[in-house]
Formats: sequence, C-alpha cells, structure tokens
Amino acid sequence: MQKAIHGITVAHFFETYREKLKLELITGADGLHRLIREGSINRPSLALTGFFKYFANKRIQILGAAEMTYFKTVGQRQQMEIITEMIDRGVPCIVLTRNYHPTHPLLVVARERNLPLFRTPMITMNWVNLATLCIDNEFAPSSTEHATTLDVKGVGVMLRGDSGVGKSECALALIERGHSLVADDLTVIKLLDERELISSSRPLNRGYMECRGIGIINIAEMFGIKSVRAQKRIDMVISLKEWTPEVVEERTGLEESFYDILGIKLPHVELYVRPGRDIARLVEVAALVQALKKMGHDPAKTFNDRLIEFMTRQADEKPRTIKPVEREEHTPGS
Repeated sequence: MQKAIHGITVAHFFETYREKLKLELITGADGLHRLIREGSINRPSLALTGFFKYFANKRIQILGAAEMTYFKTVGQRQQMEIITEMIDRGVPCIVLTRNYHPTHPLLVVARERNLPLFRTPMITMNWVNLATLCIDNEFAPSSTEHATTLDVKGVGVMLRGDSGVGKSECALALIERGHSLVADDLTVIKLLDERELISSSRPLNRGYMECRGIGIINIAEMFGIKSVRAQKRIDMVISLKEWTPEVVEERTGLEESFYDILGIKLPHVELYVRPGRDIARLVEVAALVQALKKMGHDPAKTFNDRLIEFMTRQADEKPRTIKPVEREEHTPGS
C-alpha cells in the first residue's frame, strides 16, 4: 500500500529535527500548525526585491548572509511590505542561519502574523544540505509490506510469505547467528532519491518479535542491542512458500526474477519450506550470493561460462584417426 505525503506541519519538522539542525524558535509558536507542502528549501532572494513570480511559497524559507545584508540596504517600511507579502502567500516558516538576529520589521511582522521564525548557528549551505536530506525523508514515497526485514551480513533482506509459513522463526534463527532485525511482520518502506528503498519498523513494535507458541519477545534484551537496527536499505526479497510435489525449483540460478516496490525492481528468490530444510541457512547463503553479485561475481554465470568454454573446446578437438600398421609379407626362403 503506497502512501502519498501532501505536507507536514512545522511543529513536526521542528520537534523531529531541532537537535540535528540546531534550531531555536524565536517567535511564532502559535503558527507551528502551518504546513510545509514541498520537500525542498527556498532562498527567497528575488522575492526580497519584490519579484514574486515563481515564488516557492510552499517551502521552508531561509535567510542567510546575502539576504540579511540586503535587508540593511532597504528601509523598514519596505522590509515590512516584503515580509507581509511573503506571509500572505502562505510561507510555512523562516529560518535565519549563522545565528543572525531578525531585523525589527521581520520580528514585528512574524509576531503579528504568528509566523514561526527560527534561528540556527550553522552556515547557510551546510544547513540547506542537511535540512534537504531531512525533508526528503519526510516527503519520500512510502509503502508497507507484510514482511520481516533483516540485515544479513550487510545485505538488506526482506522475507515475504503467507501467515504462518515461518518468517519469524527463520528471522529468529538468523538473529541467533549474529544478524540484525529491522522489522518483524510489517515493514515500512520509503523511497529515497528515487533509487534506494529504506526499510524500518513502526516505533511501537521496534525490536519486538512475535513467535507462535511463545508470544512477543524483546530481541534487544535477549540478544543484545546489536541485534536490532533502526533502518536498512533493502537489497533483495526472499519469498517463503510451502513445498508441494508439483513445485519446480530453480536449480542453476541463471534465471533472475524481480519484485517491484514503489517502482524499484529488487532481486527476488523463492525458497520452499519443507521438513529437513534449514531455511535460515539458505537465506544466509542467498544474501551472500547477492553480495557477490553486487561486487561483480556471479557464481551461476561464471560456472555457465566455464561450461560453454569446455563444450566449445571439446567440439573443436578433432578425433584422432589411428592408421593401421601394414605388415610386411615374407615369402618362404627369401
């Protein structure tokens, strides 16, 4: 199920990233309900001169050294008119970098109109770069999958399968072998930069797992804090299925299949569950094979190339013909 983000409140942005972005609220606490409706940052340089065509009013507005220096060149009345026009167009908030103090007109208008006004000691470009990553995370397309996700030797593995097929039991066996749990049963997925799928768990059940017959267990308390990860990039999908005699399983690994999540195609492997099979070990090996493929080493392809080379060499070798030895005839008495 894909979820579309239409906006986040300034309050959510401030509470979530205040420490990371070193934000301090100067005024406008009553306006924290305003919506940030675009996942980017805007420097309103042209707008400060009165040119509001193509003004990105849905974004966080940032005032750095250039903007604050410009304010010193114009009168207070003009400053008030420009700031009022920006607020009338629905800007969510304004951030001052380098610990700049707001000019008197900016402070007065922000207080009167309940516009959140923030300050940060960071330099403008550093703050913009960091804030862009934060806001990209908030506006990234997201989805949820009924699956368990783990970090297996650095490879993000998402385990799918029908309820009761053994996803949690397989995950528990992998955790016992030193791998890490990201999410159990329900995985939250975000698409970052239109190229990476980042998985995580809902905050409520992070670090917990349901084991049928036992109940809810706390993974961090049982296996240590290293056994739980807050998030992980998904590198492959493994589907667990019940085995039946009619099943035709992949034998060579030459045929690749993919699983689509938010438009990104991930390598997909199907493993069939039956008595006597160590599914956790097979998942571990599948993750290692995927790691090798990412480094440019495909075992199935390498073996296939060797086989073709051997067969070609055998075909090129002509069979040797053995010429019969002619016997010399001897006549009696010669």
